Amino acid sequence: MSTSTTTPSPVTSGIPAAPAAPHVLDNPAWASLSGAHAAFAVRAGGRAARYAPDVAVFSAISDPADPRSWDALRSLAGSDGIVALSGVLTPPPGWETVGSTPGVQLVDTSLRAEPAPEAVLLGPADVPEVLELIELTKPGPFLPRTVELGTYLGIRHRGRLVAMAGERLRPPGWTEISAVCTHPGFRGRGLATRLVRAVAAGIRDRGDVPFLHTAAENTGAIRLYESIGFTVRHRPFFMAFRAPGSADDTDDIAATRI
Repeated sequence: MSTSTTTPSPVTSGIPAAPAAPHVLDNPAWASLSGAHAAFAVRAGGRAARYAPDVAVFSAISDPADPRSWDALRSLAGSDGIVALSGVLTPPPGWETVGSTPGVQLVDTSLRAEPAPEAVLLGPADVPEVLELIELTKPGPFLPRTVELGTYLGIRHRGRLVAMAGERLRPPGWTEISAVCTHPGFRGRGLATRLVRAVAAGIRDRGDVPFLHTAAENTGAIRLYESIGFTVRHRPFFMAFRAPGSADDTDDIAATRI
């Protein structure tokens, strides 16, 4: 007769698993405004913040499930003010959803990052020309001081700016590549890809990992980014909400673009 015994397994039935900790990229604007971009932040205590209005359109809250975060955000927005948030689908009572854009967040998993010798550094003096290219190509919101958020590189043809890309959000350990655009007359030459690789090289040099966003409907861009080494991590919604108050005005919501 066997005398061996077995050790009973720990009883786990009925015990819910601990929720996974939020990833910093789930709320990248808040992480940026609380860290590397704190100098650009307009704050309401420790629960809500937004970028200065000439820097970027994004607002953020520390915890979308906490009503106190929304109260703080309302104090920033003002009555009827418009805020742009990501990762929040349903606001509390009194807030109105006025814009919604399905997005895709991609992270660098195998990108070949390398400098682009023909790229030039863009700064405040280049902003008028940058804004012209942004208006023509519409890659997303770009304001007069957005260029201050990080390194922006451009490619010129006979002195004319024809392509650009740069850095936007900077949550700890990560940097977003943004404003990737090429003049319609210069597409198909790989300019945007070279600039993405060059911006990524600078990001990697300081120990960060590149990531980026695009609209979910922009399937061509998604395929391109995947082909050069990015992987889809998350599919957030980019939302615009109107704060509680009278709703007589009809603000133009540029913030719903990515």
